[in-house]
Amino acid sequence: MNNPVGWFEICVQDISRAKAFYENVLSLKLDEIKMPGIEMWTFPMNPEGAGASGAIVKMEGRPPGGNSTTVYFSCEDCAIEENKASIHGGKILKEKCSIGEHGFISLVTDTEGNMIGLHSMK
Repeated sequence: MNNPVGWFEICVQDISRAKAFYENVLSLKLDEIKMPGIEMWTFPMNPEGAGASGAIVKMEGRPPGGNSTTVYFSCEDCAIEENKASIHGGKILKEKCSIGEHGFISLVTDTEGNMIGLHSMK
């Protein structure tokens, strides 16, 4: 069975600030997709790899924050990215904690007020 999530979008207001936040916290580079009326920067994608990819998006009628969906990013040790989130303008909502045999999670907000999850096995 394939992973059921095929794509995600995180709505933002300040695309430059959000792009810098995610690139610095997750140590990766986002790539721009040109679309009329939409500013979109995608996370790295490997079509043959496991998991889902997605993008940060600035679009009329889709405000950031106050969301009820949590996107979890895979990390080597979520405490590292949790610390980076705090350094780069985010807030720590839940410090690294055990979820038993499934590893560890942290919950943080990005610079736009969106809550994201960080997951690691150590």
